[in-house]
Amino acid sequence: MVLLLTEAEVLELFPMERAIERVEESLRAWAEGEATNQPRQRIFIPGLSFHTMAAAWQSEGLVGMKVYTVSRSGFRFLVLLFDGTSGEWLALMEADQLGRIRTGAASGVATKFLARADASRVGVIGSGRQARTQLEAVVNVRKISEAKVYSRERARREEFAREMSGLLGVTVAPAESAEETVRFGDVVIAATNASQAVVRGEWLRPGAHVNAIGANMADRREVDDQTLSRAALIAVDSLEQAKIEAGDLIQGESALPRGWEGVVELKDVISGKQPGRSAPDDITLFKSTGLALWDVAAAGEIYCRARARGKGREMDITSPGAA
Repeated sequence: MVLLLTEAEVLELFPMERAIERVEESLRAWAEGEATNQPRQRIFIPGLSFHTMAAAWQSEGLVGMKVYTVSRSGFRFLVLLFDGTSGEWLALMEADQLGRIRTGAASGVATKFLARADASRVGVIGSGRQARTQLEAVVNVRKISEAKVYSRERARREEFAREMSGLLGVTVAPAESAEETVRFGDVVIAATNASQAVVRGEWLRPGAHVNAIGANMADRREVDDQTLSRAALIAVDSLEQAKIEAGDLIQGESALPRGWEGVVELKDVISGKQPGRSAPDDITLFKSTGLALWDVAAAGEIYCRARARGKGREMDITSPGAA
């Protein structure tokens, strides 16, 4: 039997606080050789792209894959979860909300380990589907007093400010420019679909931490070369995947202070294998492209919670007579 879970059920069962814990746990497991992650694979055909991401968390007995399509009609995400010992179906779940939450959670983990402990102000560039969970996650790991948001459409950034102020109990105000937003933030979030940089290094205040999460293709970027050259520490979720997808770093390779050799994986900072922030005025950057391991970690948590609470719909998809 496979458990089918909808977007609404995923949202109900996966609170941000637990998502942050779950992502951190999965990265620690990966650092210790207890998990496996494969880079995203993409197929492009006229009018549509198809994407697959697979991972295993051996020590938790989980293996799974996220598959999704992108077309003019929108995005469609599914996660398939299997028992890592028997190979049996566990769950099939809609995964748009799952993806937003786990991506935000990853930036929460990065902020926890890389941002200044006294960071209290957030600048958000972007007011779309990912920006909301990015801000929510940062508020979960730092005592944030206020935030500013900028996006191209005034109405959207004003709506974002109203919604997130009410949701998080933090003052969120719309800004008039990307520069104003970046100069404001102790933590800066870039969650856009921009093809050119929206964060400029000259705007960053000493000690700022940047989470750049919107660009995961080689021909897109959100931070400029000066951001890279000013960064004392640049962390990615996966070096293997970043060299394929992190357009910020691929296009800005010549600006990396020590080239790719100086870029570290977040899992190694968390586990203590790599040093993190070394001085209060250091600028730090987390470049996220999104990991299949986070999808598996999220799906495993959602599945367990669904079973415990009687959520979802069971379905027998085994063919008659199958072994």
